[in-house]
Amino acid sequence: MTPRMNIFQVAPEGTKAMLALEASIEQSGLEHGLLELVRLRASQLNGCAFCIHMHVKDAVKNGESDMRIHMLDAWRGSPLFTDRERAALNWTESLTRISKTHAPDEDFAMLQSQFSEKEIAFLTLLIGSINVWNRVQVGLRAVHPIEEPTAAAA
Repeated sequence: MTPRMNIFQVAPEGTKAMLALEASIEQSGLEHGLLELVRLRASQLNGCAFCIHMHVKDAVKNGESDMRIHMLDAWRGSPLFTDRERAALNWTESLTRISKTHAPDEDFAMLQSQFSEKEIAFLTLLIGSINVWNRVQVGLRAVHPIEEPTAAAA
């Protein structure tokens, strides 16, 4: 796959604004692990290999277990996720698939049972932001770094 362009080089003002939004989300008080799970789940739904690669690495670096990362696609059927994480992942799926779900009241009610109004606001901004990044990176065919396989994988 050949990248179409590097958005950071072509539109530095726009990417700077996106990074400022990301910084505000990081400072929102939401748990870093939760932020990474949301970013990773939306990226899975959108098929963004670049973002999946980035957020798996970030999640592992910050202590996320390999098993929870592997089970993320099946979070609804796994006891590995807390009620708070389930509410966030449900909202992630609802907003990422907005044309089909229309963000139903029951999904918002589930979110309200686990998050404050401010947390909901920042979680919603996070989901919007990762969906923008996914569309940019998929649309411009960003290619994730290629790492050397480990001995076990070789």
